[in-house]
Amino acid sequence: MSRQEGQEELTRARAAAQRHRRTVIALEFPSILDFDDPALEWRRLFSELVGTFLLVLVGAGAAVVDAASHGEISRAAAVVAPGLMVLAIILFMGAVSGAHLNPAVTISFTLRGDFPWARVPGYVIVQLLGATLAVLFLKAVFGDVGGLGSTVPGPHIHDWQALLVEMALTFGLVSTILGTASRAQNVGALSAVAVGAYIALAGLWSSPISGAVMNPARTFGPDLVRGDWSHFWIYLVGPLAGGLLAVLGAFILRGPGGDSGGLAAARGTLAPTPGADTRST
Repeated sequence: MSRQEGQEELTRARAAAQRHRRTVIALEFPSILDFDDPALEWRRLFSELVGTFLLVLVGAGAAVVDAASHGEISRAAAVVAPGLMVLAIILFMGAVSGAHLNPAVTISFTLRGDFPWARVPGYVIVQLLGATLAVLFLKAVFGDVGGLGSTVPGPHIHDWQALLVEMALTFGLVSTILGTASRAQNVGALSAVAVGAYIALAGLWSSPISGAVMNPARTFGPDLVRGDWSHFWIYLVGPLAGGLLAVLGAFILRGPGGDSGGLAAARGTLAPTPGADTRST
């Protein structure tokens, strides 16, 4: 057998193994096959758009409403609110799109092998769009106050310090998401509680340092509307690096991704067609 023939045989074997794995997963999660239907992609994208809009509305809106109400919002309320919003979003729309709401989460799921690269651009675009629409809404309602919720390092905090904090926080966030999504320890709806609680906890102790953003879309919206990109790189590089480290950590802890729990969590489980087997959905 020539080298070229050997490579072709290896490619066919890998494709067959991928089809077999997907068939096995479909036996446990029949509705996951819905995600092979491009006609349903608009629902997932709309879900990510709405979810990210609501998240940034609360995250950026805390600073805007605080300025508009002359200091009526405490720091604790401002950092806990996004965590509670994420909890609610995961519960009400996680089954549609996976409720990523964050480019760093989408890319991490993809690197983990739980989400297809072909769908990453669409998810990231609508996440950035949802964040921008939220900031435009806040500006239209309250005016250009509170920096429109823009995120910058705290007073006397160097950029490198904020970068490392964002990286560490995102490592913890993505580790929580990947861990609770793993088949080995999937906790179902309680994963929403874990993720929401982590976001609130991260904000309570670290928001004075970097804002505890952990989400490039959260920073993108205010920076785009204000036209100020001076600190955006911190909130892009930090979360992406933290997500990458979380993927490496997940590999060390649990091996390769792509198990049924991770796939279902990353892609959601759209309602199956009438008459389909719903025992596992």
